[in-house]
Amino acid sequence: MPKDPLALHVLPEQKGFGTNIDYETFMDCVHCGLCLGSCPTYVETGDENDSPRGRIYLWRAVTDGRTELTPEVRKHMDLCLECMACETACPSGVKYGKIISSYKHDMTRVLPPAPTVNALQRWMLFNLTPYAKRMKLALLPVRILQRLGLMWLLRLAGNLLPKSLRLLNEIVPDMEPHYGEFPEVLPAKGVKRARVGLILGCAADAFLPQANLATVRVLQENGCEVWIPKTQGCCAALHHHAGLDNEAKKFAAANCVAFADGLTDGPNKLDAIVNNAGGCGPVLKEYGHLLHGTPFEKQGEAFGSKVKDIHEFLMELGPVEPTHEVPLKATYHDACGLSHAQKIRNPP
Repeated sequence: MPKDPLALHVLPEQKGFGTNIDYETFMDCVHCGLCLGSCPTYVETGDENDSPRGRIYLWRAVTDGRTELTPEVRKHMDLCLECMACETACPSGVKYGKIISSYKHDMTRVLPPAPTVNALQRWMLFNLTPYAKRMKLALLPVRILQRLGLMWLLRLAGNLLPKSLRLLNEIVPDMEPHYGEFPEVLPAKGVKRARVGLILGCAADAFLPQANLATVRVLQENGCEVWIPKTQGCCAALHHHAGLDNEAKKFAAANCVAFADGLTDGPNKLDAIVNNAGGCGPVLKEYGHLLHGTPFEKQGEAFGSKVKDIHEFLMELGPVEPTHEVPLKATYHDACGLSHAQKIRNPP
Protein backbone atom coordinates (compact mmCIF):
# COMPACT_ATOMS: atom_id res chain seq x y z
CA MET A 1 0.00 0.00 0.00
CA PRO A 2 1.37 3.49 -0.80
CA LYS A 3 2.16 5.83 2.05
CA ASP A 4 -0.47 8.29 3.25
CA PRO A 5 -1.23 10.73 0.38
CA LEU A 6 -1.02 13.60 2.88
CA ALA A 7 2.67 12.86 3.46
CA LEU A 8 4.60 15.94 2.36
CA HIS A 9 8.18 14.80 2.61
CA VAL A 10 10.54 12.60 4.56
CA LEU A 11 13.21 14.47 6.44
CA PRO A 12 16.74 13.09 5.86
CA GLU A 13 17.20 12.08 9.50
CA GLN A 14 13.85 10.24 9.45
CA LYS A 15 14.49 8.17 6.34
CA GLY A 16 13.87 4.52 7.10
CA PHE A 17 12.01 5.07 10.37
CA GLY A 18 9.07 2.71 10.83
CA THR A 19 10.10 0.44 7.97
CA ASN A 20 10.83 -2.40 10.40
CA ILE A 21 7.11 -3.27 10.57
CA ASP A 22 4.35 -3.78 8.02
CA TYR A 23 2.78 -0.36 7.29
CA GLU A 24 -0.65 -2.00 7.44
CA THR A 25 -0.11 -2.40 11.20
CA PHE A 26 -0.66 1.36 11.54
CA MET A 27 -3.89 1.13 9.55
CA ASP A 28 -5.44 -1.50 11.84
CA CYS A 29 -6.26 1.23 14.38
CA VAL A 30 -9.72 2.68 13.68
CA HIS A 31 -9.41 5.38 16.39
CA CYS A 32 -12.42 4.07 18.33
CA GLY A 33 -10.91 5.15 21.66
CA LEU A 34 -11.74 1.98 23.60
CA CYS A 35 -8.08 1.72 24.58
CA LEU A 36 -8.00 5.08 26.37
CA GLY A 37 -9.42 3.98 29.71
CA SER A 38 -6.99 1.07 29.90
CA CYS A 39 -3.86 3.17 29.30
CA PRO A 40 -2.21 4.25 32.58
CA THR A 41 -0.32 7.17 31.04
CA TYR A 42 -3.43 8.59 29.35
CA VAL A 43 -5.44 8.17 32.56
CA GLU A 44 -2.71 10.06 34.42
CA THR A 45 -2.13 12.92 31.96
CA GLY A 46 -5.35 13.13 29.94
CA ASP A 47 -3.22 13.96 26.89
CA GLU A 48 -4.28 12.21 23.68
CA ASN A 49 -0.61 11.99 22.66
CA ASP A 50 0.01 9.84 25.74
CA SER A 51 -2.59 7.30 24.61
CA PRO A 52 -2.07 4.22 22.42
CA ARG A 53 -3.90 5.69 19.44
CA GLY A 54 -2.06 8.98 19.93
CA ARG A 55 1.30 7.23 19.83
CA ILE A 56 0.26 5.19 16.80
CA TYR A 57 -0.63 8.43 15.01
CA LEU A 58 2.62 10.10 16.07
CA TRP A 59 4.88 7.26 14.96
CA ARG A 60 3.00 6.89 11.68
CA ALA A 61 3.37 10.64 11.08
CA VAL A 62 7.11 10.43 11.76
CA THR A 63 7.37 7.42 9.46
CA ASP A 64 5.55 9.33 6.70
CA GLY A 65 7.66 12.45 7.21
CA ARG A 66 4.68 14.58 8.22
CA THR A 67 6.04 15.18 11.72
CA GLU A 68 9.56 15.84 12.89
CA LEU A 69 11.00 13.60 15.56
CA THR A 70 11.12 16.36 18.17
CA PRO A 71 11.93 15.95 21.87
CA GLU A 72 8.21 16.48 22.54
CA VAL A 73 7.26 13.58 20.25
CA ARG A 74 9.90 11.36 21.87
CA LYS A 75 8.59 12.32 25.33
CA HIS A 76 5.10 11.06 24.48
CA MET A 77 6.49 7.86 22.95
CA ASP A 78 8.92 7.22 25.81
CA LEU A 79 6.19 7.54 28.44
CA CYS A 80 4.68 4.26 27.23
CA LEU A 81 5.04 1.54 29.89
CA GLU A 82 4.55 -1.27 27.33
CA CYS A 83 2.00 -2.86 29.66
CA MET A 84 -0.08 -3.98 26.64
CA ALA A 85 -3.38 -3.25 28.43
CA CYS A 86 -4.46 -1.51 25.24
CA GLU A 87 -4.10 -4.73 23.25
CA THR A 88 -6.47 -6.46 25.67
CA ALA A 89 -9.03 -3.64 25.30
CA CYS A 90 -8.74 -3.25 21.52
CA PRO A 91 -11.65 -4.80 19.55
CA SER A 92 -9.72 -4.50 16.27
CA GLY A 93 -6.74 -6.54 17.43
CA VAL A 94 -4.21 -3.77 16.83
CA LYS A 95 -0.67 -5.03 17.47
CA TYR A 96 0.36 -1.98 19.45
CA GLY A 97 3.35 -3.83 20.88
CA LYS A 98 4.87 -4.11 17.40
CA ILE A 99 4.40 -0.38 16.82
CA ILE A 100 6.01 0.78 20.06
CA SER A 101 8.74 -1.82 19.53
CA SER A 102 9.39 -0.34 16.07
CA TYR A 103 9.90 3.05 17.70
CA LYS A 104 12.21 1.73 20.43
CA HIS A 105 14.35 -0.17 17.95
CA ASP A 106 14.64 2.75 15.53
CA MET A 107 15.62 5.13 18.33
CA THR A 108 18.79 3.15 19.00
CA ARG A 109 19.99 4.36 15.58
CA VAL A 110 20.04 8.00 16.71
CA LEU A 111 20.07 7.93 20.53
CA PRO A 112 21.72 5.88 23.29
CA PRO A 113 19.56 3.04 24.65
CA ALA A 114 17.13 4.03 27.43
CA PRO A 115 17.68 7.73 26.63
CA THR A 116 15.50 8.92 29.52
CA VAL A 117 17.99 7.73 32.17
CA ASN A 118 21.44 9.05 33.01
CA ALA A 119 24.78 7.41 32.21
CA LEU A 120 25.14 5.67 35.60
CA GLN A 121 21.61 4.29 35.47
CA ARG A 122 22.22 3.14 31.89
CA TRP A 123 25.42 1.36 32.91
CA MET A 124 23.64 -0.38 35.79
CA LEU A 125 20.71 -1.30 33.56
CA PHE A 126 22.71 -3.02 30.83
CA ASN A 127 25.98 -4.03 32.51
CA LEU A 128 24.78 -5.07 35.96
CA THR A 129 21.09 -6.01 36.00
CA PRO A 130 21.16 -8.77 33.31
CA TYR A 131 24.00 -10.64 34.99
CA ALA A 132 22.87 -12.64 38.02
CA LYS A 133 26.32 -13.08 39.59
CA ARG A 134 27.12 -9.38 39.29
CA MET A 135 23.76 -8.49 40.82
CA LYS A 136 24.27 -10.83 43.78
CA LEU A 137 27.71 -9.35 44.40
CA ALA A 138 26.44 -5.77 44.10
CA LEU A 139 23.61 -6.45 46.55
CA LEU A 140 25.81 -8.20 49.11
CA PRO A 141 26.55 -5.00 51.12
CA VAL A 142 22.82 -4.22 51.20
CA ARG A 143 22.02 -7.73 52.46
CA ILE A 144 24.62 -7.36 55.21
CA LEU A 145 23.26 -3.96 56.28
CA GLN A 146 19.70 -5.34 56.31
CA ARG A 147 20.71 -8.34 58.42
CA LEU A 148 22.52 -6.08 60.89
CA GLY A 149 19.65 -3.59 61.01
CA LEU A 150 21.90 -0.82 59.73
CA MET A 151 19.97 0.33 56.67
CA TRP A 152 19.57 3.67 58.46
CA LEU A 153 23.22 4.29 57.59
CA LEU A 154 22.36 4.24 53.90
CA ARG A 155 19.43 6.56 54.49
CA LEU A 156 21.65 8.86 56.56
CA ALA A 157 24.21 8.96 53.77
CA GLY A 158 21.50 9.34 51.14
CA ASN A 159 22.38 12.90 50.15
CA LEU A 160 26.01 11.86 49.61
CA LEU A 161 25.02 9.19 47.08
CA PRO A 162 24.33 9.83 43.40
CA LYS A 163 20.63 10.31 42.71
CA SER A 164 20.52 6.97 40.86
CA LEU A 165 21.70 5.09 43.94
CA ARG A 166 19.37 7.03 46.23
CA LEU A 167 16.41 5.95 44.10
CA LEU A 168 17.65 2.35 44.11
CA ASN A 169 17.94 2.45 47.90
CA GLU A 170 14.29 3.48 48.14
CA ILE A 171 12.97 0.51 46.14
CA VAL A 172 15.19 -2.32 47.40
CA PRO A 173 12.96 -4.84 49.22
CA ASP A 174 13.84 -6.66 52.43
CA MET A 175 15.94 -9.48 51.04
CA GLU A 176 16.19 -12.97 52.45
CA PRO A 177 19.52 -14.84 52.38
CA HIS A 178 20.28 -16.15 48.90
CA TYR A 179 20.07 -19.92 48.43
CA GLY A 180 23.45 -20.09 46.70
CA GLU A 181 23.48 -22.58 43.82
CA PHE A 182 20.84 -25.15 42.90
CA PRO A 183 21.89 -28.65 41.85
CA GLU A 184 21.52 -28.96 38.08
CA VAL A 185 18.82 -31.62 38.44
CA LEU A 186 16.30 -31.86 41.28
CA PRO A 187 14.22 -35.06 41.47
CA ALA A 188 10.44 -35.24 41.46
CA LYS A 189 8.66 -36.11 44.70
CA GLY A 190 6.60 -39.29 44.35
CA VAL A 191 5.57 -40.39 40.87
CA LYS A 192 7.41 -38.49 38.14
CA ARG A 193 4.80 -36.73 36.01
CA ALA A 194 6.94 -34.34 33.95
CA ARG A 195 10.46 -33.10 33.27
CA VAL A 196 10.81 -29.32 33.15
CA GLY A 197 13.52 -26.73 32.74
CA LEU A 198 13.50 -23.69 35.01
CA ILE A 199 14.44 -20.11 34.10
CA LEU A 200 16.01 -18.52 37.17
CA GLY A 201 16.12 -14.97 35.83
CA CYS A 202 18.66 -12.31 36.75
CA ALA A 203 17.36 -9.30 38.71
CA ALA A 204 14.39 -11.19 40.16
CA ASP A 205 16.65 -13.97 41.40
CA ALA A 206 18.98 -11.46 43.04
CA PHE A 207 16.23 -9.46 44.78
CA LEU A 208 13.68 -12.23 45.49
CA PRO A 209 15.49 -15.59 45.60
CA GLN A 210 12.67 -17.10 47.66
CA ALA A 211 10.48 -17.04 44.54
CA ASN A 212 12.77 -19.54 42.80
CA LEU A 213 13.02 -21.66 45.94
CA ALA A 214 9.24 -21.81 46.17
CA THR A 215 8.90 -22.56 42.46
CA VAL A 216 11.30 -25.50 42.67
CA ARG A 217 9.55 -26.87 45.74
CA VAL A 218 6.08 -26.62 44.16
CA LEU A 219 7.28 -28.28 40.96
CA GLN A 220 8.92 -31.14 42.86
CA GLU A 221 5.86 -31.68 45.05
CA ASN A 222 3.76 -31.89 41.89
CA GLY A 223 5.87 -34.70 40.46
CA CYS A 224 8.23 -32.69 38.26
CA GLU A 225 11.90 -33.36 37.74
CA VAL A 226 13.49 -29.91 37.52
CA TRP A 227 16.49 -29.20 35.30
CA ILE A 228 18.36 -25.93 35.87
CA PRO A 229 21.13 -25.44 33.28
CA LYS A 230 24.14 -23.69 34.77
CA THR A 231 24.86 -21.70 31.61
CA GLN A 232 21.45 -20.01 31.31
CA GLY A 233 21.29 -16.24 31.51
CA CYS A 234 19.08 -13.18 31.16
CA CYS A 235 15.91 -13.72 29.12
CA ALA A 236 16.76 -10.75 26.82
CA ALA A 237 13.63 -8.76 27.72
CA LEU A 238 15.59 -5.79 29.05
CA HIS A 239 17.59 -5.38 25.84
CA HIS A 240 14.65 -6.19 23.57
CA HIS A 241 12.44 -3.50 25.13
CA ALA A 242 15.31 -1.01 24.86
CA GLY A 243 15.58 -1.75 21.13
CA LEU A 244 18.99 -3.41 21.43
CA ASP A 245 18.33 -6.20 18.95
CA ASN A 246 21.85 -7.58 18.64
CA GLU A 247 22.35 -7.87 22.40
CA ALA A 248 18.88 -9.39 22.86
CA LYS A 249 19.62 -12.00 20.20
CA LYS A 250 22.88 -12.94 21.93
CA PHE A 251 21.10 -13.59 25.24
CA ALA A 252 18.30 -15.52 23.51
CA ALA A 253 20.74 -17.65 21.50
CA ALA A 254 22.77 -18.39 24.64
CA ASN A 255 19.64 -19.67 26.40
CA CYS A 256 18.78 -21.84 23.40
CA VAL A 257 22.24 -23.40 23.69
CA ALA A 258 21.89 -23.82 27.47
CA PHE A 259 18.57 -25.68 27.09
CA ALA A 260 19.47 -27.45 23.82
CA ASP A 261 19.41 -30.98 25.27
CA GLY A 262 15.79 -30.53 26.30
CA LEU A 263 14.49 -29.09 23.03
CA THR A 264 14.70 -32.26 20.93
CA ASP A 265 13.35 -35.78 21.27
CA GLY A 266 15.40 -38.00 23.52
CA PRO A 267 15.85 -38.97 27.16
CA ASN A 268 16.40 -35.35 28.22
CA LYS A 269 13.38 -33.91 26.39
CA LEU A 270 11.55 -31.25 28.39
CA ASP A 271 7.79 -31.13 28.78
CA ALA A 272 8.04 -27.40 29.48
CA ILE A 273 10.42 -24.57 30.27
CA VAL A 274 8.94 -22.94 33.35
CA ASN A 275 9.21 -19.23 34.09
CA ASN A 276 7.95 -17.41 37.20
CA ALA A 277 8.49 -13.78 36.16
CA GLY A 278 5.60 -12.17 34.28
CA GLY A 279 7.84 -9.64 32.55
CA CYS A 280 10.21 -12.28 31.18
CA GLY A 281 7.61 -14.70 29.85
CA PRO A 282 6.39 -12.70 26.82
CA VAL A 283 9.91 -12.40 25.38
CA LEU A 284 10.86 -16.00 26.20
CA LYS A 285 7.80 -17.17 24.28
CA GLU A 286 8.82 -15.03 21.29
CA TYR A 287 12.36 -16.41 20.86
CA GLY A 288 11.41 -17.74 17.42
CA HIS A 289 10.44 -14.23 16.30
CA LEU A 290 13.39 -12.60 18.08
CA LEU A 291 15.88 -14.98 16.43
CA HIS A 292 14.21 -14.88 13.01
CA GLY A 293 16.79 -14.88 10.23
CA THR A 294 19.60 -16.13 12.48
CA PRO A 295 21.15 -19.63 12.72
CA PHE A 296 19.18 -20.07 15.97
CA GLU A 297 15.73 -19.45 14.49
CA LYS A 298 14.60 -23.10 14.70
CA GLN A 299 15.98 -23.51 18.21
CA GLY A 300 14.24 -20.27 19.17
CA GLU A 301 10.92 -21.58 17.88
CA ALA A 302 11.39 -24.85 19.78
CA PHE A 303 12.37 -22.96 22.94
CA GLY A 304 9.46 -20.52 22.75
CA SER A 305 6.92 -23.28 22.18
CA LYS A 306 7.91 -24.92 25.47
CA VAL A 307 7.84 -21.81 27.69
CA LYS A 308 5.06 -21.81 30.28
CA ASP A 309 4.36 -19.51 33.18
CA ILE A 310 4.40 -21.49 36.44
CA HIS A 311 0.64 -20.99 36.93
CA GLU A 312 -0.10 -21.87 33.31
CA PHE A 313 1.96 -25.05 33.53
CA LEU A 314 0.52 -26.27 36.83
CA MET A 315 -3.05 -25.77 35.64
CA GLU A 316 -2.32 -27.79 32.49
CA LEU A 317 -0.52 -30.49 34.46
CA GLY A 318 -3.20 -30.63 37.13
CA PRO A 319 -1.84 -29.74 40.59
CA VAL A 320 -1.67 -32.43 43.24
CA GLU A 321 -4.57 -32.07 45.67
CA PRO A 322 -3.52 -31.00 49.20
CA THR A 323 -3.79 -33.80 51.76
CA HIS A 324 -5.12 -31.39 54.38
CA GLU A 325 -6.48 -27.88 54.72
CA VAL A 326 -3.82 -25.20 54.42
CA PRO A 327 -4.61 -22.22 56.72
CA LEU A 328 -3.10 -19.67 54.38
CA LYS A 329 -4.40 -16.59 52.57
CA ALA A 330 -2.66 -16.09 49.23
CA THR A 331 -2.63 -13.03 46.99
CA TYR A 332 -2.48 -13.54 43.24
CA HIS A 333 -1.00 -10.74 41.15
CA ASP A 334 -1.77 -10.99 37.45
CA ALA A 335 0.93 -8.59 36.32
CA CYS A 336 0.75 -6.79 32.97
CA GLY A 337 3.20 -9.19 31.37
CA LEU A 338 1.01 -12.05 32.53
CA SER A 339 -2.53 -10.81 31.94
CA HIS A 340 -2.03 -8.70 28.82
CA ALA A 341 1.10 -9.94 27.07
CA GLN A 342 0.52 -13.65 27.82
CA LYS A 343 -3.29 -13.58 28.18
CA ILE A 344 -3.11 -15.51 31.48
CA ARG A 345 -5.79 -13.92 33.62
CA ASN A 346 -7.57 -16.53 35.72
CA PRO A 347 -5.96 -17.17 39.11
CA PRO A 348 -5.00 -20.81 39.77
